[in-house]
Amino acid sequence: MHGVKRLFSWMIPRFDKSRFNVSLLSLRRRDLSEETLEEHGVSVHYLAKSKFDPTTLPALVRLLRKLEIDVIQTHGYGATTFGRAAAVLLRMPNVLHEHANLGDTPWFQKIPDAVFNPLTDVAIAVSESTRTFCIKGRKLSRKRVKLVYLGAPLSEFRPRPPAEVRLAREALGFGAPDVAVVGTVTRLHESKGNRYFVDAAAIVLRERPNVRFAVVGEGPLQDELESQARRLGLEGKMFFLGFRRDVAEALAAFDVACFPSLWEGTPLTVFEAMAMGKPIVSTDVDGLKDVLVPEESAVMVKARDAEALARGLLRVLDDRALAERLRRGAEAASRRFDVDRFVAKMSRLYEMLVDRYRQVRIGRPRWDYAREFDFLEE
Repeated sequence: MHGVKRLFSWMIPRFDKSRFNVSLLSLRRRDLSEETLEEHGVSVHYLAKSKFDPTTLPALVRLLRKLEIDVIQTHGYGATTFGRAAAVLLRMPNVLHEHANLGDTPWFQKIPDAVFNPLTDVAIAVSESTRTFCIKGRKLSRKRVKLVYLGAPLSEFRPRPPAEVRLAREALGFGAPDVAVVGTVTRLHESKGNRYFVDAAAIVLRERPNVRFAVVGEGPLQDELESQARRLGLEGKMFFLGFRRDVAEALAAFDVACFPSLWEGTPLTVFEAMAMGKPIVSTDVDGLKDVLVPEESAVMVKARDAEALARGLLRVLDDRALAERLRRGAEAASRRFDVDRFVAKMSRLYEMLVDRYRQVRIGRPRWDYAREFDFLEE
């Protein structure tokens, strides 16, 4: 699972069931991916509506009433449009949660964003660049947008003892003790910069032939990236491992974790790698530079530069003191990004919103954004 879907699988089961009954409502059809949210104990309701289906709003309103929902949190353009409209009709609080950092919105999103800005109780941005997109691209009032970092489950993603690392390496086919493994857990999409990772691998291997490269993930660029690797003569050196159900086991096998992204909100995989104490080499794009500190928790290089990426990887592979410093720095920094902290903030937010709405008989509550919502950014 990728992105927001993985966040749901971590977040929703962690809410206190004596205080919260959390459901996931999808406007689309059932997901046919190998791993489903239902396997993680998440209740999912599918409306099976297309993007511009005019019956979406009444169907959503009926479902919200049936489930006796008290507060709605929305992710994605369709959800934030229909979700906020339903919240207004039902006089319930709404939270807009933005994960992207695009420069602008599609033409069809501009009108609903303008209409619903004053009707949005609070917006959550996952990075500083995402906050900027909320304000400039989605036209949300600056006061409404709060920066709330996500995180990984630290109990699941933790540094592994040598015996577990050895088993993880063997499971991925990297059993030789003299082989160093550089890996990335990613979607095979243009934004992730994987073509630069392949080029960097070729540069590194000219100087360090005992290094192996692992790409964990799937996506539309897989065939193209595999062809690129073959052209560069990387057979037996670079491995495309596809979908992995146990991401922690894959990360455990890496000596260095790499993030060659061209742009990011904030990838959940960086929180996972940090929590596992992996030395990190990444590009200095927004979203990554929000949570990584150069030379403390990562070696950071400019994006779209395979040579710079390769030199960064070689630095970490060749300098054990640097790798150890980055390992310790990443693990220490990860404590700020525990998904349990995120769930605690959301729990407090939901109760505050619902309590205030119940106090206001007519109209909508008035919020002191500078005071009442500041706890989200602590």
